[in-house]
Amino acid sequence: MLFHVRRVRGILLRLVRRRALAILIGAALVAPAAWIEFASRYEAWWTDGLAIVLGATGAAFLWTGITGPRADWIGNDG
Repeated sequence: MLFHVRRVRGILLRLVRRRALAILIGAALVAPAAWIEFASRYEAWWTDGLAIVLGATGAAFLWTGITGPRADWIGNDG
């Protein structure tokens, strides 16, 4: 199980480094989330949760694709 979590983490980290692909995947996740939230006729309980998860993940990919990855640390240069 831990091996699979590490593999998924590695895939996500490599994806973030490719900014154009991160923007594309982010937009591909945000679009159906927005449709589910605002235009869908379905009122099932799980659609709200699905829209939130897809939208938040897509927004994170979009933001990272636009701004670029940030360092994990803050250096003290003083």
